[in-house]
Amino acid sequence: MEHRLISAIETALGWNGPEALGKDFVRGTIDDPGLVSRIMTPNRLLDIAMRRSLNRPQFRCFQKGEEVHPAIYYTDSVSPRGQSISMVNMRSLGRLLGEGATVIMDQANVFDPTMEVACRALQWWSHERVQVNAYLTTNDAAGFPLHWDDHDVVIVQLAGEKEWEVRSTSRPVPMYRDADPNNTPSDQVIWSGLMRTGDVMHIPRGHWHQATRTGSGSGKSLHVTFGITKRTGASYLAWLADWCREQEIFRHDLDRWHSTGDDALTTAAAQLVSTRSPADYLDAYEQQTTLPRHVPFLDILGPLDAVVCTTRFRPRIEENGETVDVVASGKKLTLAAKALPALRLLLGGWPVELEQAAAVVGAEVPEVAEILVKEELCAVLTPELSSGYTGLVTNAVS
Repeated sequence: MEHRLISAIETALGWNGPEALGKDFVRGTIDDPGLVSRIMTPNRLLDIAMRRSLNRPQFRCFQKGEEVHPAIYYTDSVSPRGQSISMVNMRSLGRLLGEGATVIMDQANVFDPTMEVACRALQWWSHERVQVNAYLTTNDAAGFPLHWDDHDVVIVQLAGEKEWEVRSTSRPVPMYRDADPNNTPSDQVIWSGLMRTGDVMHIPRGHWHQATRTGSGSGKSLHVTFGITKRTGASYLAWLADWCREQEIFRHDLDRWHSTGDDALTTAAAQLVSTRSPADYLDAYEQQTTLPRHVPFLDILGPLDAVVCTTRFRPRIEENGETVDVVASGKKLTLAAKALPALRLLLGGWPVELEQAAAVVGAEVPEVAEILVKEELCAVLTPELSSGYTGLVTNAVS
């Protein structure tokens, strides 16, 4: 899948692929105003909040450096039958934003198709899990105090401007679960300045940073933060711990009274490490991820006209002479080799119009598409899902 946002981020940051992710702080600018406004706008963010029943911590508001109590900007929408649904009170939220406030929508990719598609493209690109949070700040509102994240982030300024300060790490590659709380900020400022519309910044895990509009007067700032959580050595050892249960020696109680068996246990642990490498873990990690949510295909609702691959990571296609295997999300499908052209097209990450595709790669396309949709590797391309690709990802046979 080729996504305009990924290409723009790579160009802005001087990257050639995901290898630089997590290495060094770097920033640049996307020279495409149309792309920036296409990703998300302040009004679209507020529209998402208005039309959904969101709860803390999915949607939060901060003012004067403190979190605003949800009761101030949430209300219960009561139906004629007395059913109550918690909704954002847009009038109250508007008043807060008019005074100066920051609203945060965590995992905007769950609620917005454009954000969903962007995160999926970044996951295929990076081979890591990605989520995106959106931050809208108005007038003189402050942001979070100096802090660090336990994952790498790529920040895209989509509207307005905001002051940032980025500092070096005070503990190398700190983790969420760690042996050290890492509470003391570094004194070394790497960069401070204004992020303007179109600016992009990569902050590696553990770097201290803060952003604010304090003292900026009237105005706004909207940025999205793509959080990319890479696997670590600790992740690898946790995976090995799950595998060790296959062997009886690891299931026995540890004998705290005698040291017998210690040598055998450490030998078995060393053998386990030698037979299952970090590369094996990284491959298994992609296969063990769950399938995403999608609209199910029901023929009573209409024919299957268009599909798109929605696996969290790019499916693997393996040719085996007269057959071809598709491996993705813990599933392995075996199809006849003649399905290969259709599979390459349907699993490419682009929206596929089946009638057009059949004319290009063969009549097998609709049948193969039905199989992939049934197995949940592809999803029905609804108008809403299609909107997430429009102008960002080209159709496969357009």
